Amino acid sequence: MSYAMDLSVIIVSWNVKDKLRECLKSVQETMRGSDLAYEVFVVDNASRDGSADMVKKEFQDFFVIANNVNAGFAKANNQATKLSQGRYVLLLNPDMRLFAGTLDGMVKFMDDPRNVKVGVGGCHLVSAEGKTVPHVRRFPRLADQLAIILKVPHLFPRVLDSYMMHDFDYAKEARVDSIRGSFFMIRRELMDKIGMLDEGFFIWFEEVDFCKRTIEAGYEVAYTPVAKCVDYVGQSFKQMKFYPKQKMFTRSMVYYFKKHAPAWEYCIVWALRPLTLGLVWVRDKIRSIR
Repeated sequence: MSYAMDLSVIIVSWNVKDKLRECLKSVQETMRGSDLAYEVFVVDNASRDGSADMVKKEFQDFFVIANNVNAGFAKANNQATKLSQGRYVLLLNPDMRLFAGTLDGMVKFMDDPRNVKVGVGGCHLVSAEGKTVPHVRRFPRLADQLAIILKVPHLFPRVLDSYMMHDFDYAKEARVDSIRGSFFMIRRELMDKIGMLDEGFFIWFEEVDFCKRTIEAGYEVAYTPVAKCVDYVGQSFKQMKFYPKQKMFTRSMVYYFKKHAPAWEYCIVWALRPLTLGLVWVRDKIRSIR
């Protein structure tokens, strides 16, 4: 099947105008002189900071979808995916900054005949200071997620070492379970077979779910250090209080277990959700008094 574009870049944004501008400029710069045919979609999830108008004014070659409400990560990405024409689709967070050759390097990696079964690819993410941002994960297990929602790592930090793959070597290419959704390159052929992101997830776990479906369909999820970009990590979520973030996280976690875990595991995480949110609510109230 032929596609009109080599690459479709999709950026879902919410109230991070300055970081979004930096991201879009880096896309332009990394593609300057490239032979790749590409397109860029910005889906604005009802930002209040003028993000959509900024893109329309300063990046007139890019497509803008301005939502009247915050549609969530999965649904907003799907809106643009349905309009895109690339043989690869890159889901890119707005708080990212690409380097020269980032996108060429990733497309070259995906095009390599040795990687024909790679359905999802991710690159080396670094902080603004140049330090590796760990983002390769094993698939969620009940013990890991219970530890997270019950805040066990605050007392025993190493309890999540296996799940978080703290021993992963980011200098080497590897086939993995899942990668961070901030830089998430998808082979179009894969989406033709398994569909797009599951809109049952508003935010969180949608990329993990997609990776699991990818592997179940006989494809691979790959990490490669051949490309690199800066990940400022969670700039949109820094604007939110902890309770609503925790509510979104636990809702998505419960939905993930409903889809992929035995019924008894789903029942456990479902039953513990009110307790977790109650503890977080109390924590927020105490902090607000202080």
